[in-house]
This record gives sequence, C-alpha cells and structure tokens, in this order.
Amino acid sequence: MNRSNVSASFDVVHAILDVVFQCLSMTIVYLVWGHLVKAEQRDSIFAMLFVFIVIYVVCNRAANIYNNTLFFYVDRIIRRKTASFLWATLSCFLVYWFCLDHVIDADFLMAFLTLSYLIVLVESLFFLRLVDRLINRKHIPRCVYVGSKDSYNKFRYFLNKTPLTLNEIGYVSFDDDDDSLEYIGCLSDLEEIIRKYNIDQVYIMQKREMDIAYIQKYIDLCIEMGVTCRVIVDIYRRRKAFSYNSSIGTYPVMTYHTISMNTWESLMKRLFDIIFALIGIILTSSIMIITALAIKFDSKGPAIFKQVRVGKNGRHFKIWKFRSMYADAEERKAELMELNEVQDGMMFKIKDDPRITRVGKFIRKTSIDELPQFFNVLFGSMSFVGTRPPTLDEVEKYTADQWRRISIKPGITGRWQTSGRSNITDFDQVVNLDVDYIDNWNLMMDLKIIFKTVLEIFKRNGSY
Repeated sequence: MNRSNVSASFDVVHAILDVVFQCLSMTIVYLVWGHLVKAEQRDSIFAMLFVFIVIYVVCNRAANIYNNTLFFYVDRIIRRKTASFLWATLSCFLVYWFCLDHVIDADFLMAFLTLSYLIVLVESLFFLRLVDRLINRKHIPRCVYVGSKDSYNKFRYFLNKTPLTLNEIGYVSFDDDDDSLEYIGCLSDLEEIIRKYNIDQVYIMQKREMDIAYIQKYIDLCIEMGVTCRVIVDIYRRRKAFSYNSSIGTYPVMTYHTISMNTWESLMKRLFDIIFALIGIILTSSIMIITALAIKFDSKGPAIFKQVRVGKNGRHFKIWKFRSMYADAEERKAELMELNEVQDGMMFKIKDDPRITRVGKFIRKTSIDELPQFFNVLFGSMSFVGTRPPTLDEVEKYTADQWRRISIKPGITGRWQTSGRSNITDFDQVVNLDVDYIDNWNLMMDLKIIFKTVLEIFKRNGSY
C-alpha cells in the first residue's frame, strides 16, 4: 500500500489520550483506595489494566472512534465509547475470574471501573475538542472549497460535525461569478488564489457530469505547487445505501452497501450464535430425543426433515427440522396451492394444512419442530436471529428489491416471527420487516427478538 494511504485519517492524539486517561483513572484509584491492595497484588492490577486498555482501544478503533473524519455528534461518540468500555469491562471480569484467581479486591476493581467510565464521559463531552484546538491552533490548514454555493454550505455543515479543524478561506466556483462574502474566485484562477491566500488545502467537489480530465489538470496543479488536494466524489447517488471510502494499494475505493454489520460486528454476531446454539442444544437435548421418538411412532418416515433452502445472497443449504408432515407432503403441495393464504404466492402458508401429522400439529404450535436448526446455526449456515429462510421456488419469484431480504444469513427467528408470525399474509410486509432488521441491526436487537420469540411461543400466536 502507498504509504500516503496508511492511517491517513487516524487520530493518534485521541488514541493516546484514551490510554493516558485510563492510566490516570487507575492512578487516582490507587492513591485513594491503595490500602485495599496488598503488595503481591500489584502485578495482577497492572495485568488487568493492560488488558482493559488494549481491549478498549481496539474496540474504539473498530468503531471508527479514531477516524478524524467521523461526525462529532456527542451522543454517537458516547454510545460507541460506552460499547467499547463494556467490552473492556467484560474482559476485565474474565481476567479477574479465570486468570487472577480473585486476587484483586472487588471494591478496588469497581472503583476503577466507575471512575474510568466517568472520565470517558468527561473526555467525550468536553476534553477532546479542547485538546485538539490547543494542539492545532498554530497549525490550522488554510483551505478553499471548489464547487457550488449550495454544496459548499452542505459540506461546511458536515465539516463542522467532525473533529477536523480547518481555516476556511472561502469557496471557488467552477465557472460562475458570485456576490456572496465567501466567494473568492473562479477555478480557472486557482493558481492565483493559492498564491494570494497562502492556501494549504483545496477541496474539489466533483460533479456527476464533469469531465475527469478537466478536474485532473487542477489536481496536477495542486501537486505541482505542493498543495494538498482532496477530491470529494459525488458522481454517484448514494440513495438508501451506507457508504465508506477506503483504498486498495494506490486505488481509492468507494463502497456502497446495505448491510449494517462491519467485520468486527459480524464476528460478535457469530460468537453470539455459537454460544446460544450450544446453550440451546444442551437445554433442549432431552426434548429433541423425545420428539424424535414421538414422530417415529406417529407416522412413517424419518424424524428429521431436510430441505434445500436459500441462504445469504442465494447460497443453498439444507435446513434441518423435525418432520411435522407426512412423507409425501412435497408431492401434495401443488394440489393445495390454490388454498395459499399469502398474497401473490410469494410464500406458502395455509391454515389446517392436511399434510400435517398429529405430532406435527403440536410441535409446530410450540415451535419444537425448529429445534434441530440449532445445529444449522452451530455449523454456520444460519444465524440465531435473521430473516426467514425461503424455499427455492419462492426465491425464483423475487423481484430485485425483494432479493435484498436474503443479503444476510437466515435465522431461526426474526422480525417476521415476532410481529405476528403466520398471521402476516402480505409478503411485502414480511420484506419490510426483514429489511428494517438488516438496516438497524445490533446485538441488543437480537436479544430483544429472542425474548419476544419466547413470549410468542408461550402465547402460541400465529404458529401454524
């Protein structure tokens, strides 16, 4: 990778301050509550502090806290730092319970965590911008913006939401005169403007209809004069997608995506799935054995039903369920299609389905038929919480916007199951629930859906 691309937006001052403040928290606590610490416990305290700081800083980095172009909405910074703090706290307790054999006084540990979080709040609310301005006040870059007046005002609004400190000299139009106070000239006069106003940086808003060669000559001019040039890419409309900029080697890459999970969050969700799948298998193993025996006694055929379903972005996998229908259920599906209660035939659901066995009615009503899907989750073809896994014939009918609902792993449960389950007969409503989950995903949402799913099972709502 070109060295100019390495951590170009990394706010090293912020990262150093986080480390310093956590060390300060420990120092204060040690001075006040040091009488609780024995001499042989000091090494354990330093080990715990090291683990806490490493996890805290790594989580902050993963949450883009140290990206100095991040919008500086205080509530956003506090929310992300709080999540990092909780992960670091969890790591502390794991070290405390499993590695240090409880050698650190619990009151001392709680005092450190309490003071540490208070300092995190103070740092986020007041200190960061103050330090940034004190450090950079003598070296604030003088910059001009090239574009229209409207885009300049919009860009300046966003700029003021970031930790970046710039001395905005004014804006330069592409070809039009302007009588506003901020207007300082036309792009064709860029060299004279740079000389006259001692410009350090030039921001150019690239228009959708603008020739790249036209922009390139002004980029070359800035490079020739040793002035930093930043091109604001606005040639594609973002619409409903998330976007971010990165680079591969010396090539800038603009990414548009609709999945809210980054790599770190995907890892957390996968760990979440593994833990809950193992817990589910352990807690329900006896129920699964009894269910399998009941199915075998009730009707002919295997206890486990395997069916090819469509997973993430169209991948095929075999879903495992307890068989709740007679062995010839798939063959009889065609003759029952006219009774389908889902609009447009995008899903197949009918009440009092004659293909369901006696045991099948019970295990469907209680959702016991879905317990084998814990193994799907454990092996990675499904997630604990996600979107409903569709069949092959259902996906063949999907429009482009409906395909989006399978852009993540399917789940045992999800928004559809906790919002009426089979009582919902409008497929567009199912899609809207799934898309809302994809757009707003977080671990707390998964926990809420699991809790609501349990309530729905006990209420036995819409589970046919």
